[in-house]
Amino acid sequence: MAKVSYVPLGRRVSAGIGDFLQLCMETPPARWSADVLRRLGITGRSVVIAIPWIWLLLFFLIPFVIVLKISFADTRLGVPPYTALWEWTGDHYIQLKLNIQNYTFLAKDTLYIDAFLSSLRVAGVSTVFCLLIGYPMAYGIARASSNWRNTLLLLIVLPFWTSFLVRVYAWIGLLRNNGLINNVLIGLGIIDEPIVMMQTDFAMYIGIVYSYLPFMILPLYSNLEKHDNTLLEAAVDLGATPFRAFMKITLPLSMPGIIAGSMLVFIPAVGEFVIPRLLGGTDSLMIGRVLWDEFFSNRNWPGASAVAIMLLLVLVLPIMLFQRYQAQESGGGAHR
Repeated sequence: MAKVSYVPLGRRVSAGIGDFLQLCMETPPARWSADVLRRLGITGRSVVIAIPWIWLLLFFLIPFVIVLKISFADTRLGVPPYTALWEWTGDHYIQLKLNIQNYTFLAKDTLYIDAFLSSLRVAGVSTVFCLLIGYPMAYGIARASSNWRNTLLLLIVLPFWTSFLVRVYAWIGLLRNNGLINNVLIGLGIIDEPIVMMQTDFAMYIGIVYSYLPFMILPLYSNLEKHDNTLLEAAVDLGATPFRAFMKITLPLSMPGIIAGSMLVFIPAVGEFVIPRLLGGTDSLMIGRVLWDEFFSNRNWPGASAVAIMLLLVLVLPIMLFQRYQAQESGGGAHR
């Protein structure tokens, strides 16, 4: 009886994608484009490298320059609701008008200072909770058998298959006074009257932690899955307890994953708007809500642009620290 060989599904998909790309490169438009690029002295590697740079130029640098320009303008009634940054004078000179009062006003008004501090506090607390919940989950997935690992990862990313707003509104149905949680607690006789959970900081933290928890788990899993288990076995053979081996080996080695996951949670949580607006109370002061009110309610585009620029500068600092830490780790690993 002939032996039947089975090709794994992933290998078949990769082979099919490779054949499709090769077929595309053999079409006349692809050959013409390759000939034009070759005559211009542009290699395929240059094109591949240029694509992300063009993306950053179009969707980050240009919008950033536009917002920066608006932040130095004055507010006016009209469309657009801000003055021009420069104008031509009668002597054919360009008159530049820079209004720095939008930035000085941020330092004087306690509303913006309190909103910044409140946003940093909410983002920091949410990051800590995501780490406390996500680390054991990522550790369990990394130590699970290969048969269960892909299924567990699928369950982590499964909520992303639904709309973000739908998931937030689902929490409204769970946390409101006549929601599922209160009905179950009353039915079990644990409470006599509904617990007020909606429009509170508790509901806001629940929504943020739930929404950003996968961003903490995935980097941690990527790091923990690469650990060498023989190091733990050696530590146990030398007399270390499992807890001591974890604190001395696993936790330090997982620090890059902890920092990466914390940055992925902390940075977007600072500017979160939807969750505090739908789940938080009226006193939940977040910088995202301040930006919304300044742009759409007060029509103060220059002031809101200044707030956005300052928020970006505040978030650039942890990114730079993270990159510096990664560079030090890479340098230390190279020296070792």
